[in-house]
Amino acid sequence: MPFEIIRNDITNMQVDAIVNTANPRPVVGSGCDTGIHEKAGPRLLEARKAIGDIRFGQCAITPGFDLAAKYVIHAVGPVWLGGTHGEENLLRSCYENALQLALENGCESIAFPLLSAGNYGFPKDRALQIALNAFSGFLMQHEMQIYLVVFNKEVFRLSEKLFHSVSSYIDENYIAAKEEAEYGEERRRIFRAARRARAESEMLCEATIAPEFNDTLPCPGADFSVSARPRPSMAKASSPKDDLTELLKKTDAGFSETLLKLIDQSGKKDSQIYTRANLTRQHFSKIRNNPNYKPTKATALALAIALELDLEQTKDLIGRAGYALTDSSKFDVIIKYFIEHGIYDVMSINVILYDFDQATLGA
Repeated sequence: MPFEIIRNDITNMQVDAIVNTANPRPVVGSGCDTGIHEKAGPRLLEARKAIGDIRFGQCAITPGFDLAAKYVIHAVGPVWLGGTHGEENLLRSCYENALQLALENGCESIAFPLLSAGNYGFPKDRALQIALNAFSGFLMQHEMQIYLVVFNKEVFRLSEKLFHSVSSYIDENYIAAKEEAEYGEERRRIFRAARRARAESEMLCEATIAPEFNDTLPCPGADFSVSARPRPSMAKASSPKDDLTELLKKTDAGFSETLLKLIDQSGKKDSQIYTRANLTRQHFSKIRNNPNYKPTKATALALAIALELDLEQTKDLIGRAGYALTDSSKFDVIIKYFIEHGIYDVMSINVILYDFDQATLGA
């Protein structure tokens, strides 16, 4: 899994490089900076002083000394000044420069904290989205294991709007399925109507939060008909959906065979698919070279997301590996939410899965 979210103390990460939220001047700051210097020992500060000042958005690398990591990459993230001073570009530069330094120094793994989201006041949802965009762009071109280390899970959220939208969807499906099994259909309908009324009175559409989702997330009172839903971009590909549906009807084809045919029809390269699915090249090679390969459910779904399959196509593909999507699994319901709303970013989906204490997609 090239990208993974981990709850840990970053100083304990056994990776080639850890990223430090450094002060622009060669002094020990607070928070993550203090912890890293304490664990690395006094030689880290000496090496940091030898570098001198580091500009906002820039990075420098030193040995890790007494840390488990071989290197420390000192990244100076921007202070949030309201978003009118190029803070977002500076923050993205931090991530990109840190990844480039790791690449140049032969690193195969790197661990990041959420930069600038602490004392520097950067809005956490925006900081997280910038991090995910930077990681995704880098992994499309290079191979590296990237960890985003979360110390306090409660402050780690992509978007309050998205979180509440998914929560409402879970209420409408997962909890409803549980109630139907326990109370029967009639009482379930009563509970469902009460929840819907409560959700509509509480939910607000906030355009300033996670703007990447503004065109795909539903507002209260939105039309949920099939024609009103955002369409997956695959519907615009050169192969018509009808042809794809006919392909999926070939029940004699196994998972690997069907997957490879879908990739061919999508017009995308293997590397584009397995990177978007949060898989390594080595893992995908096993799938390609073994017609009888049986993936995990998380892997099968990640590949369906990477191909931007609709719900029925997804069910068909993972069914060839022996899996199903049901409303009795919170994990399944969350996956269905993203597919039905045309959101096919595995990293963002994994953030929400992590937030709901579910397994993440990939391998």
